Amino acid sequence: MRRSSSARLLTRTAFSAFLILLAIAGLRAQGSRSDKFIVKPLSLPGANGLVMLDYFAYDHGSRRLWVPAANTGSVDVIDTTTDQIQRIEGFPVTQVEFKGKQRAVGPSSVAIGEGVVYVGSRADSRICIIDARTLKLGKCIAFAPASAGLSSAPDGLMYIGATKELWATSGAPPVGIPAADRSIKILAASSTSLTPSGKIPLPGSAEGYAVDNAHGRFYTNLEETGQTVAVDVRKRAVVSTWRSCEDPSGVAVDSKRGFVFVACGGDHVIVLDTAHAGHIVGSIAAGAGVDNIDYVEDSETLYVAAAEAAQLTIAHVDDHGKPTAVAVVTTTKGTRSVVAGAEGVTYLIDPLGGNILKVSPK
Repeated sequence: MRRSSSARLLTRTAFSAFLILLAIAGLRAQGSRSDKFIVKPLSLPGANGLVMLDYFAYDHGSRRLWVPAANTGSVDVIDTTTDQIQRIEGFPVTQVEFKGKQRAVGPSSVAIGEGVVYVGSRADSRICIIDARTLKLGKCIAFAPASAGLSSAPDGLMYIGATKELWATSGAPPVGIPAADRSIKILAASSTSLTPSGKIPLPGSAEGYAVDNAHGRFYTNLEETGQTVAVDVRKRAVVSTWRSCEDPSGVAVDSKRGFVFVACGGDHVIVLDTAHAGHIVGSIAAGAGVDNIDYVEDSETLYVAAAEAAQLTIAHVDDHGKPTAVAVVTTTKGTRSVVAGAEGVTYLIDPLGGNILKVSPK
């Protein structure tokens, strides 16, 4: 009997999860082994030394990695099956003064929508729509006046599938640029347009994000107060506030078991139990320089990259929220933020080298 495309997709997804679980089981048996992985640098086009990299995202449907490469004025799209890179140009680059030095800023954040990808730029404070199939640059809208500077420019972007909205934060709290408007701005999102649709006030600058579409929750950190908040995406209201840690940054979520992972203090990750008042139920040290993290729910695997320690920590999270390292992979200095792809492959940004590091199990 001929199976439907959705059935085939489910079968492939289940098989991929099974392969990841087998790989993790093997790593547990072997201990923490960096030599069981291949680390491959993927050079970004137009790179000449440092490339300003921040948020990037993996599209599970097309198996493409979307990388806003700020000072090159492009968004680089990596076919993760072949490692071939296509460059979408046409984004402005401008110089801004930051900590007494001139810095080049451009496209810096990305969110995967439904058939399109949304890209935010710090150069002109605009958000643009790109066709995810043809890679054609479409309409752009003003997020804030360009003259308002980095504190008003788009920072993180997240597409909320449950409500078909794009949520956006501003500023750059980790480098000392608090948001001028401490809120989450909401835009009604389609394949051709973005329309302002309200905002959610916050008591601090938002940093990091994760969305649980199954339960309609959006999670972010408040930089100034060391808290993590849960927002009801339909009510557009903060429904829980938990004390997490000093200097919270990256966030990830396990929607099945109700765990929220928060990168803390630049060197470790804690686990909050949302079903028990956000109590901290686990933590794992990952080395200095932790930023954005990622989590794969099917294999219960947490990924944490550390820039100063030059390593990627891969951990399994048990049903009690306790992470246990199954591998620590040597990377390169400055490599931070990680995005999980398919079948145990992960990607890390390497701004100093102008690369994306692809980490694959052997």
